[in-house]
Amino acid sequence: MLKRVLIANRGEIALRVLRACREMGIETVAVYSQPDAEALHVQLADQAVCIGPAKAAESYLNQDALLTVAKATGCDALHPGYGFLSENADFADRCTEAGIKFIGPSGDTIRKAGSKSAARDLMKAAGVPVTPGSDGPVSSVQEALEAAQAVGYPVLLKASAGGGGRGIRRCNGPEDLPAAFAEAKAEAQACFGDDEMYLEKLVLCPRHIEFQVLADQFGHVIHLGDRDCSVQRRNQKLIEEAPARCLTPELREKMGEAAVRAARAVGYENAGTVEFLLDADGEHFYFMEMNTRIQVEHGITELITGVDLVRQQLRIASGLALDMTQDDVHLEGHAIECRINAEDPSKGFQPCPGTVSFVHFPGGAGVRVDSCLYNGCTLSPYYDSMAAKLLVHAPTRLEAIRKMRRCLEEFTLEGFPTNAELSYQILYHPIFVRGACTTGFLDQNLPSLLDFNRRLSESEEQA
Repeated sequence: MLKRVLIANRGEIALRVLRACREMGIETVAVYSQPDAEALHVQLADQAVCIGPAKAAESYLNQDALLTVAKATGCDALHPGYGFLSENADFADRCTEAGIKFIGPSGDTIRKAGSKSAARDLMKAAGVPVTPGSDGPVSSVQEALEAAQAVGYPVLLKASAGGGGRGIRRCNGPEDLPAAFAEAKAEAQACFGDDEMYLEKLVLCPRHIEFQVLADQFGHVIHLGDRDCSVQRRNQKLIEEAPARCLTPELREKMGEAAVRAARAVGYENAGTVEFLLDADGEHFYFMEMNTRIQVEHGITELITGVDLVRQQLRIASGLALDMTQDDVHLEGHAIECRINAEDPSKGFQPCPGTVSFVHFPGGAGVRVDSCLYNGCTLSPYYDSMAAKLLVHAPTRLEAIRKMRRCLEEFTLEGFPTNAELSYQILYHPIFVRGACTTGFLDQNLPSLLDFNRRLSESEEQA
């Protein structure tokens, strides 16, 4: 087994990895930027080292600093969490060259899966359905126009190295494409250091369905069921649930087999996620991308399968074979996750970090909270705005919805605004209750949801 792991991240995912290591008898080394000196993961790790100022490029993205700390503290492995350097192929290679196990796939695998255009070609060869689109990257507006004409509008311009909703632009006609191409390339260069673009047909009114996969170095690959992540704003997930209510057992099996083929196609090792778009007909699905890291929403898969995904990551990185087969995976009950972000939905989801004057998390049977917050701590303005993840598990979907409503009623956070009230309203919306949300649900219903919140606030003030 691994002996000592450097956790190259912050926030709740750093805590999640730290706790799994502690339970497995693995020592931990935390890193932190100057504003994170009092962060919870810093306080709980066996060792903690400051690696730079607030700017991520000079701290959490500083590869030299991370590798120096890992070697100086005797770490034999590094866990990148999600975000930051978790899908950076060059960093994975540098860890390997330094004799430090990167807890994730190899740099070569990250490159194969991380380039969206290259991954599409690999998926086609593996028999995984992909949306119609350009044959490889498009290097000019003219090439993009020709590809769009071939597949038909509307289309999406997407960054090959993209993720988190960045570097994506919708084009409803040829008149939209020149400006969208320039904007998407500039955003991709700024966010990922790579402005390569490709184009694909926009699947109208789809659902976002993803499958969790696990793979070891011996060629064993399994999936652990699906998650429905269709409730999104700006291509970023807000509420996730598992399993997806819209999938029949036959379609779930078919998509799961496709996810395993996708993982094999890139020579995958460790935990990863294969994301699909499910067409409005509920029958046809298309490969969207593969995330070569642990996902934010991994917890709901843990709740319905009983499998500790971070523990599995650590076992695989230690060179052990998977301790389960596909036949051992059973989906029990239903789980929902709400991401609580420090943001104001009424102001375009503007980030609103600040100091926590008081926080109370819900509890009870089937309730889990992943958060780095505590009374008196400060949610930094320099990084992601996520404050907490509320997760629930119940025998049925309706029971899970009711449990999450209760948890949101109990959740209290004073110090800055969050999207908790918006999530609460969504859980009462008839489209969500029916399990009929598509990726356009929030955009289509946000005005009425926010208006309800406004009227509720006004009535409370009058009272």
